[in-house]
Order: sequence, then C-alpha cells, then structure tokens
Amino acid sequence: MSLNGAEVIVAGHICLDIIPHIPDRKAGMDALLVPGKLVDIGQAIVSTGGAVSNTGIALHRLGNNAKLMGKVGNDLFGKAIIEVLEGYSKALAEGMIIADGEASSYSIVISPPGVDRIFLHCTGTNDTYSVQDIPFEQLDGAKLFHFGYPPLMRCMYENEGKGLADLLRQAKERGVTVSLDLAKPDPESPAGQADWTTILAGALPYVDVFLPSFEEILYMLYPDIYDSFVEKTGSNDLLHLADGPILSKISDDLLAMGAAVVGLKLGEHGLYVRTTSNPARLATMGRCAPDKANLERWLDRELLSTCYKVKVAGTTGAGDCTIAGFLAALLRGVALEEALQSAVGVGAFNVEKSDATSGVPTWDEVQARVKQGWDKRELLLDLVDWKPTEDGLWTAPTR
Repeated sequence: MSLNGAEVIVAGHICLDIIPHIPDRKAGMDALLVPGKLVDIGQAIVSTGGAVSNTGIALHRLGNNAKLMGKVGNDLFGKAIIEVLEGYSKALAEGMIIADGEASSYSIVISPPGVDRIFLHCTGTNDTYSVQDIPFEQLDGAKLFHFGYPPLMRCMYENEGKGLADLLRQAKERGVTVSLDLAKPDPESPAGQADWTTILAGALPYVDVFLPSFEEILYMLYPDIYDSFVEKTGSNDLLHLADGPILSKISDDLLAMGAAVVGLKLGEHGLYVRTTSNPARLATMGRCAPDKANLERWLDRELLSTCYKVKVAGTTGAGDCTIAGFLAALLRGVALEEALQSAVGVGAFNVEKSDATSGVPTWDEVQARVKQGWDKRELLLDLVDWKPTEDGLWTAPTR
C-alpha cells in the first residue's frame, strides 16, 4: 500500500532556506560584503525550499493527500525541515528520508532591495539521494509520483543519468502516473556541464508529464540557441523570445523522447502545453490517464494560457505551485483546458504572497475565482496564426 493511502507522492530535492532581511543601504551592494566588516541586518525568514517542499505543500493545501520523499540529515537543519513540514501536517512528512551522519541541504538567500537575489546553496543530502532511498512498494495505490530538480542531485545526473532513469522506471512499473520537473544548474558545476540530451533521452520514456521551464530546457538541450538568445538580449531573461515555432520544436523533441504531455513554464507569460498524438501513449499514462470522456480533450493538443491578473508580492515558488495546480487537475481527471486554467490559477494565487506556498488556497477556491471571470494578462509572445478559444486560451493552428 502507499503511505497511508497517499494519492500523490512528491520526491526529489528539498532544502532549508535562510533569508535574512537586508534593509536598503545608501552605500549599495559593494559595501555590504566587505571582509572584516560587521553589517547590521534584520530578522531572517527560515522556510523550506525545493520541489518536494513547494510542490508538495501546494498539493496539500489544494486538498490532495500528499506525502513527501525528500532526504535530509539528522542535523539541526534537517530537524528544522521536518518541523516545518509537520507544521502543515504530520502525515505530510511521514515518507521523509533521514540520513544519519549527512549534512542537510540549505540555501542562504541574499536579497537586498532593488538587487536580484543571490543564492548560496549547499546541495547536501540531495547529492546522495539515489534509487536505493525510495521504498517503491509504498507507491502501490498512489495515483501520481512527481520527481523534482534532478539537476541539483548528483546521483541523478552522473553516469549519463542512469540513476534517474532507473528511479523513474521503477516508479512507472508501479502503475503511477510519473511527472518530472527540472531546475537550471550552475553552468560552472558538473550538472551544468552534463550531457542533458543523453540524460533526458534515457529518462523521458518513463515520464508521462514533463514540466520544465522554457529557459531550463533551452539551456540543457539547445545550448547554441540559448547562447545566441543571451547574446541578443544581453541577459538571461529569455522568456519573451518564446515564439510559436520554438515552443513547437521543443515539445516535438520532448514528445519524441517519450513524454506523453509536455508543459513549458513561461513565467509571467503563462504556461504552454503540448500532448501526444498517439492514443496508445495516453493510455499508458498510469492511474491519471484521461478517461474515455476526456480522451479527445487530451489527444494531440497544443495550447497556451496567459497568466491571470494579480498584484504580485513575490514570485518565489511560482513555477512549483503552477505544477501543483496542473497535477491536482490530473488527479481529478478533468479536461486539458481546465487543467491549464487551474495551473495558472494556482500560480497566480501564489504570487499574491511573498513566500513559496502560503498564497495557495483550496482547489474549490481556485475554481470559483476562475469561473467568476478572472481577467487574464495580454498575450505578448509572437504566436503567429494562433487563435483564442472560448475558454480564454490560445490554440496552435492545425498541423
């Protein structure tokens, strides 16, 4: 049986985030981190971070019976992570893996006013997380298994990703629907230098729903295009360059690698989803496969939803919460259009709060706000010949 009847299990990367409050300083950042200098700052926010925490807690808040399989040490940081999770629900942390003698992962987030955040990150126990850590028999009876951030987990990307492929294969063999999320690695790190084309080619045959961001997948699979975009824009903010042809090319390639559903997170521009044209592949999606009533609504579709209009307080965890909205829809067996609207709806609720998950409401509250005529942002991407739908989405021209 699964963990006390859990319908969704979220595994992968988890850490402790320490975010000191840094007041505005006239001298600027150059005078902040000076050797030998004492700098007076404010209280620190301590919270959990990573896919296991963000997506898992968001699913829990939406009303799903979720369990987490992150890995921590038995040190003070590990105990703090468990305490935070149990603050939401003791059951939520029942599947957490405790590694004696290992150091838990943590991030120190330096976020001065008016300056982009700097992350000082220790991967810790995430680097030793391997297929041996997961009791796969506990997936029996669950509907969905989500794995997040393998680029920040050494055993998942080394040896051409054989550990990741093995983990996903064994999960898939248990009959669950398997979903996968990424994170963009440090370009100078071993993960940043890894052969992600080979890694994903080995992993995606066991992945039903693949949900990376546009910039992550562009960096990992199309480095020449990524570098040309960076040179063109003079920054790493490339989301506005996501046009129809490149979105279709990326999704074509990922579907050919084995995924059944591909979602590309586009930040403030919304969420793009492409599905397989092969009915047999949809049928092998595990326990969240579309039923007969919804099969045609999921087959060979290419849709985009812009974001809902909100007052943004912070974007921490927005992508993870958008994923949670999409997975929550899968668990409820709804049509693709509703899944897409729900995903961007949860993401919009999230950014109305400054932290990663406190803005996420119940599933019914998301649906109520969507049905009340929640206004959406204007489409700013270059999607030539795409048409608006009655559902407030955008659909690609028929191929």
